[in-house]
Amino acid sequence: MVGAVWNLLLGVAWVVLTGDFSGRNLAAGLAFGYLVLTLIQPQVPALSGYAQRLPRLVRFIAFFIKELAMANLKVAYDIVTPPWYMKPGVIAMPLQARSEFEIAFVANLISLTPGTLSLDVSDDRRVLYIHAMFLDDEEALRANLVELERRALTLFR
Repeated sequence: MVGAVWNLLLGVAWVVLTGDFSGRNLAAGLAFGYLVLTLIQPQVPALSGYAQRLPRLVRFIAFFIKELAMANLKVAYDIVTPPWYMKPGVIAMPLQARSEFEIAFVANLISLTPGTLSLDVSDDRRVLYIHAMFLDDEEALRANLVELERRALTLFR
């Protein structure tokens, strides 16, 4: 969080110093600020791990878009074809997420993916109950959801 604030301040400083108050110039300032923070990261303990967050975010977005496209195609195929292939059911997925924010983030990512819906979290916040349209292979679905959670948590840890 400290790195993001410093990056924003460096980007705004860039805009003020250059005198060009455009979005493109702000993006350039943020890029230069990121580069500067990456270079000074070894000397500033508060910036530890900041340079690795952007590549992780880009990889996660690419992964989630791929998963979203695959889920959309699967649901669309089931809707268009005459026999219904769906086998709905509810599964319990053990959570690695611990904070309220992490649990909410993972639950919302699962609900955003077509064919799955987060239903509830256990009282001890260790299990997430999920409704799935395609529960023909429960272990494969659970493995996909665990991978989604693992990748999402790498953004914050």
